[in-house]
Amino acid sequence: MGSVSRGLGKAEVKLKWDPSDWNRPPHHLDIIATTYSSDEPYGQPVYVVHFDSRAPDGTINMSRHSQTGQGFGFVEAMMLEFDRLAPSFARVVVGVAIHQNSGPKTFGDLSNAGVLVLDGYTELLKDDFAQVAGSTATTVAEFTKDASGRWEFHEMIRGFDCDPMVFAVEMGNAPRL
Repeated sequence: MGSVSRGLGKAEVKLKWDPSDWNRPPHHLDIIATTYSSDEPYGQPVYVVHFDSRAPDGTINMSRHSQTGQGFGFVEAMMLEFDRLAPSFARVVVGVAIHQNSGPKTFGDLSNAGVLVLDGYTELLKDDFAQVAGSTATTVAEFTKDASGRWEFHEMIRGFDCDPMVFAVEMGNAPRL
């Protein structure tokens, strides 16, 4: 007997990385989510959620944040509640950016970095950023709403070479072919 796809209700994105050596500036990474309207799913984001903000309606927010990577396991987490997101949204893109305050850093400069995307206890994505080692930011996931209104997950590992502010504007653009 087959099962009917219920779509995503909630998803969680978790991030981990090892702290820098004691005599080096801290590595500071952030999970960033951008939302896009049904009218312009590849246009400008309607709003951006990161460590210092949350969705206006509370449907996307950070539940844990780290500026150093210190702690056990995944030290940063973002919750996305698709079952409560307004019907006017068609797409949400999630990425990770490295702050460049203390000089250029790429994912290849980090140790034990990784991202995990979960639907409850189901692992949708687990990645160590190896394929974007030379990048300073990367998208990791795209969530889209289908014609019936169900939210779906799509892996979207795509590296960028820009600071977090520029990344937040560019991360949802259609990929250049």
